Amino acid sequence: MKPKIKIDVVSDVACPWCAVGYGELNKAIEAMGDQAEFEIHFQPFELNPNMPAGGQDAVEHLTQKYGLSSEQVQVNQARIRARAAEVGFTFHPAGRKRIYNTFNAHRLLYWAAKECGLPAQAALKKELLNTYFCLAVSMDDVDNVLAAVGRAGLDQARAKVVLEGNEFAEEVRAQKQNFQNLGIHGVPAFILNDQHLIEGAQPSAVLVNSFKQLLEA
Repeated sequence: MKPKIKIDVVSDVACPWCAVGYGELNKAIEAMGDQAEFEIHFQPFELNPNMPAGGQDAVEHLTQKYGLSSEQVQVNQARIRARAAEVGFTFHPAGRKRIYNTFNAHRLLYWAAKECGLPAQAALKKELLNTYFCLAVSMDDVDNVLAAVGRAGLDQARAKVVLEGNEFAEEVRAQKQNFQNLGIHGVPAFILNDQHLIEGAQPSAVLVNSFKQLLEA
């Protein structure tokens, strides 16, 4: 029986580096699949918890938040887009148009794990990232979010009920607070077996090396 490595992936679907991290993690797991079993839990983090409905123009938001020029934003986006393409995400060539609140996305991810299982949660995570960065459509439009649910193979009717109510809101808030209390203030972050922290969208080789060290300990 292969040893199991538990990985808590703390991330946000509004974070392009989280898409890169998702892809690099999948590459690392594929490389180590004959040596270990992996249990992946996607945990909530909100980059913009106070973002109102309707969102904000992406370039405007990034220039205000990070003090960058619009030219610097475009250079950074091109760099991230190239990195994302290497791990299976074809970001929209014009970039994401707006920054949106992602709390409802995290509620759906919690629902997917609780009622459908961790592989379903991973599939939904991928499709929500695709919605945000590859399709670059509104995350405030319920139809777009439900389309992601459908592409992930999950029950759109049940997801709609979750979105229309307040299910899992307290659970998501508690999870967010827990990881903030652990000192995680940037994403993506990977916690291996509740003990070892890897910060940032590291290349898959870095993750593989960490997995091997765990198995040899």
